[in-house]
Amino acid sequence: MAPKGKSGELYKVVEAFGKRFALYFGYYEAYERERGEAPIPIYPDFQSEPVYTEDGYPFVTQMQSLCAHGESKFSDGICADCRHYKDGAEFIGICTCPKNRKLPTP
Repeated sequence: MAPKGKSGELYKVVEAFGKRFALYFGYYEAYERERGEAPIPIYPDFQSEPVYTEDGYPFVTQMQSLCAHGESKFSDGICADCRHYKDGAEFIGICTCPKNRKLPTP
């Protein structure tokens, strides 16, 4: 059963790899609201606003498209299919690919 809530309302706070992320109900596309669809939990857009662990690994969502370094048995795979994906909580994980790691600056 899909979670129910009003647009803008807090769905839950998720903690993964030492970071906390607030998930709110909303819409990814304007047409979803226009059609009268129920709002859904909106996950962070780590591609446009990257967040990293203390060790420099980028956060990703399971449903993100593979990056240029992604390795999946599916040609149009998602992060959850990638060998570099490490699951965290509630569809949020990290990418352990060394090419995507951002080393902390001293």
